[in-house]
Amino acid sequence: MASGTPSVIDLDAELAKLTMFRRTPHSTREQTKGSVARLASYRDGLLLALKSAGTDHWERHLTGDELVHVLDGSTTLEIVCDDGPPKSFTLGAGMIAVIPQGAWHRSHSEGNTHLGLTPFPGENVERDVDDPASPRGKRKAECPISSTSTPRSRS
Repeated sequence: MASGTPSVIDLDAELAKLTMFRRTPHSTREQTKGSVARLASYRDGLLLALKSAGTDHWERHLTGDELVHVLDGSTTLEIVCDDGPPKSFTLGAGMIAVIPQGAWHRSHSEGNTHLGLTPFPGENVERDVDDPASPRGKRKAECPISSTSTPRSRS
């Protein structure tokens, strides 16, 4: 086991530096600067802090589960996880969701602050579609999403 100095992060100070950004499926990394902070490397990915609103692009992570911890506000997590339509989970402050490896997902919010433990590499779809998996015919991930929120089918 490697030894070294731990990463100690003043989360309040890091969050105070962030500005809210209204995301769209077409938002670029350049546009999101100032709304995302890279806090630390973690295993095969990153620990990120984000302030965002709007609808994000569809994405999936190929090497592991993603953890999302909502600190302030709320967000609706939309996830493709079986042969049915995407399911929605509403997460409020203090809630955590574990998104299964390989599951297509995105979020919608009027404004929230959250932490994400995000594994890399991943894929994303930078177009506004209802279901990123249906054109490809790929639906591998089941929906054992870990959250105390109840899923809602999209209408």
